[in-house]
Amino acid sequence: MKITGIHTYRIAVPLVKPFKTALRTVRTAEAVIVKMSAENAAGWGEAPPTAVITGETLDSIESAIKEVFAPALTGRSLLNAEAIFHDIGKLMSGNTSAKAAVDMAVYDCLSQMCGLPLYQFLGGYRREMETDFTVSVNDPDEMGEDAAGYEKAGFRTLKVKVGKDDIETDLARIREIRRRTGPGVKIRLDANQGWTPKQAIRAIKKMEDEGLEIELVEQPVHKGDLAGLKRVTDAVDTLIMADESVFSPEEAFQVLKTRSADLINIKLMKAGGIKRALQINAIAEACGVECMAGSMIETRLGITAAAHFAASQKNVTRFDFDAPLMLNEEIVEGGVSYAGSRIVIPDAPGLGITDVKGEAIR
Repeated sequence: MKITGIHTYRIAVPLVKPFKTALRTVRTAEAVIVKMSAENAAGWGEAPPTAVITGETLDSIESAIKEVFAPALTGRSLLNAEAIFHDIGKLMSGNTSAKAAVDMAVYDCLSQMCGLPLYQFLGGYRREMETDFTVSVNDPDEMGEDAAGYEKAGFRTLKVKVGKDDIETDLARIREIRRRTGPGVKIRLDANQGWTPKQAIRAIKKMEDEGLEIELVEQPVHKGDLAGLKRVTDAVDTLIMADESVFSPEEAFQVLKTRSADLINIKLMKAGGIKRALQINAIAEACGVECMAGSMIETRLGITAAAHFAASQKNVTRFDFDAPLMLNEEIVEGGVSYAGSRIVIPDAPGLGITDVKGEAIR
């Protein structure tokens, strides 16, 4: 089965409500969509621009795919998949979201070729998962109101964004959310690198002393400060998760070797696709460290690929796949389905995506 063509187009979908973190504010979900044509199959991929995290823009993603990956991969046999994945990783430095979109499309075609849903092709551990829902960083009252609404909608785990202002404001936010939600709701925090090690230790210890029952804190300090991340991990009882500190298997190895975090958040857009996400998870599993599968602001296409990866692996125990629920319009046909916080993987071969509305293919 040969790859006969790789084409791209762009999509833009307004969000129901602005998505705010310590790093950025997003009002419209944008992405480059990849459609890979092969003999008897068509594979899909998605790459959202997240310049503040991956360093990529719409133009850079589309350029990488059209000028580097498409010429190098067109005409190649999918039966030589290992060589294809190797070249996706080595043809360009960085550009992890562009790589991820092409990688997804290859896996989509491969699993279609085998007549299996991708999660079964990769291991088939589970078919259903439960996602959290993200509470954007705003004033404490608005965040408390949002959290109560998400709980009412059936979400039992909330991912709360902090790290944008001073520690006391963050504490006020968390107290208000805990006050407005029931005892059965898990709260996990994401500081998006917004704290110093001293601030993180002070804030987390304060939350522990007040009994706010925080499940975990994600990326409390700058991504490059592994010594500071380890300092926080060693100083508190609350679980600490590495996110932006881990893009590659090599970075995962450094975090795990130094025991700088208790958990790792794997995102296809950071890892460069499913192939390297599997490698990161395998390294973590060998070290006895569980992983979460997360995402950027993506459509149902990108989330479906991440969900297939997560569903296939026992060591992926937490799921952050709420992004499609934030969009004001559904543009993807097929893929995962939602029932409140519950996600079900489709039975169709491959990703189960049949179409994505957007601009004309180029």
